[in-house]
Amino acid sequence: MNLSKNGVSQNHYQTLEVSDKATQQEIKQAYRRLAKVFHPDSQNQNADHNKIIALNAAYEILSNPQSRRLYDLELDSGQTLNSVINRQERTTHANQQYQRYRQAGKKEELQYHQWLTEVYRPINRLISLIINPLETEIDYLAADPFDQELMDNFCEYLENCRNYWQKASNIFSSQPNPAKLAGVAANMYYCLTQIGDGIRELEWFTLNYDDHYLHTGQEIFRIAQGLRWQAQEAIKSLI
Repeated sequence: MNLSKNGVSQNHYQTLEVSDKATQQEIKQAYRRLAKVFHPDSQNQNADHNKIIALNAAYEILSNPQSRRLYDLELDSGQTLNSVINRQERTTHANQQYQRYRQAGKKEELQYHQWLTEVYRPINRLISLIINPLETEIDYLAADPFDQELMDNFCEYLENCRNYWQKASNIFSSQPNPAKLAGVAANMYYCLTQIGDGIRELEWFTLNYDDHYLHTGQEIFRIAQGLRWQAQEAIKSLI
């Protein structure tokens, strides 16, 4: 719970000024509208740093269907949600998933060239479509982040990125990697994990215009690019 200006406690739905039956799209639209009003950089007389913090906390819970269900249950019992899964937990989950992929690979190893053709190369092309345009897209948006058309174009780029990322993730999990390419597969898997986190950070920026999320997203993409290069060098050493 958080407090309104008059000291009365508000739940996350009240903070975002939506019904507890609101759709995910309505929640997103409400958050984006309020973030524009209260963001300290908006030069709006209603700018309020504490309100932005409350909006962020509310959206973090309600934008995730799983955490929203838990929150709804706790509202019914008069309790508040204690925590949200953080990036460290997601990374741990990613490690566990990757170990399962490796074990599956031991049972039924694919041929070297088949994996390169059907898994590595398609994923590498999709990663290029995500990472390569980033700097240009940010340069376009930098002209005026509060311009709706520029922001819509950047959001369209991020939506395409998420589609490419999901397709690449599906390709990666479709086949176990050959033991000979375990190192390459590890780099590509962690590259995709970083890209997923980077997209999420950039999406946060489009909702609240906080440059922290923009810079964090760029840095995560840089790390992902490094992992991709390591995979490419590893393949060269095997050819």
